[in-house]
Amino acid sequence: MLKQKDLEDVLNVRNVSQKAAKAKDKKAAIGTDVTIENYSEETIDAYDVIDSLDDVSKSTQDTLLKVGVDSDETNRAGSFLQVGQSNIFQDSLTGDVELLNLQQALDKYNWVSDLMWTTVQADADKYTAKTALRESEENVRSGYFIRSKPGTKQTFPVQACMFIADQDVIQTTHNIIIAEENSELHLITGCATGDDVSSALHVGVSELFVKPGGKITFTMIHNWAEQVEVRPRTGIKVEDNGTFINNYILTSPVHSLQSYPTAHCVGKNSRALFQTILNGQKDSYIDSGARGILSGDGASTEVISRAVSNDESKIYARGHLAGERPNVKGHLECNGLVLSDDSSIYAVPELEANSSGLELSHEAAVGKIDEDEIYYLTSRGLTEEEAAAMIVRGFLSMDITGLPPALAKSTQEMIDMSVKGI
Repeated sequence: MLKQKDLEDVLNVRNVSQKAAKAKDKKAAIGTDVTIENYSEETIDAYDVIDSLDDVSKSTQDTLLKVGVDSDETNRAGSFLQVGQSNIFQDSLTGDVELLNLQQALDKYNWVSDLMWTTVQADADKYTAKTALRESEENVRSGYFIRSKPGTKQTFPVQACMFIADQDVIQTTHNIIIAEENSELHLITGCATGDDVSSALHVGVSELFVKPGGKITFTMIHNWAEQVEVRPRTGIKVEDNGTFINNYILTSPVHSLQSYPTAHCVGKNSRALFQTILNGQKDSYIDSGARGILSGDGASTEVISRAVSNDESKIYARGHLAGERPNVKGHLECNGLVLSDDSSIYAVPELEANSSGLELSHEAAVGKIDEDEIYYLTSRGLTEEEAAAMIVRGFLSMDITGLPPALAKSTQEMIDMSVKGI
């Protein structure tokens, strides 16, 4: 006979599966559509578990380093590597942080299932539906579970990588991240493809929970191949006096990206900050933004983006702030630099005030490089190309808030590398 908790889990899985099944053909509200059936599915045991990140090839190690994942784990609190659907490596280097794959977490804690599909809905679109159906119908539970223990504060980040090694496959992952009460957790997650992979589909569902007084910095660096379709789906819940900081950096061409993480600031004085750096190249179609739902007393959200469009790229920079009660604050800021007549940037700010006594604002500026700046630099010996690259690097430089100094420095170096040669 099933225990009450087991029965609830069965009913919950059944409910999620039913919702997902109804949404399996549901297009996303924004961004380009992708035909999921064009991509093949890998099993969770397609790749063997490894003992060390040094066990992957040198070329793979070099690729991982470009997205902030260091194979020798220098200045890291732990590591996780998923190749395709296979969770092949995990290593927690401190007792203050618990690092498991998703299936291990479900086996260890019966409450993990209660968190799944609460900040991201299984029926949001065909991509979340695909992830949920693979979990419930095919028992494909790929992804990581990372939890900082109460009262602990990490200096170094946990690093996690979602890597695609095969052509024309779909990778789905479901991640659960928790900062327990009065704890601080840094996470850097890099996503990349192998050298011989040109086309694939990545769907990453991430659900983050910031408990009272907790803090999470979530830095995501993407380095994809030119024909890869990318669909991250991220939801965050921030409780009393909690802080969530999201840094997103796109350093390479991509066929299409559509991302719109949503922070639910439900706690008193809860705070969310989104910082995005986009370098649109070739014919990339990028639809990126962030949303803050402000329902806690004194809650606040900032959405800041820097975007540069090159070649024939198109960038949509979105932001949405919804104030649900008095005494909340929010600000949107988008700055774009158009470097090619065949490229474009669209700033799409939305402010939604559902109460009086709140403060929401936005500012946006999109333009080209100032010719006077080019002239000034070329008159001092630089070529036009060198001058333009220097201006772009300066434009994309941003205080990567919330990161340890060494990691912030290396992140800025990656930004500089991404604009090299412009």
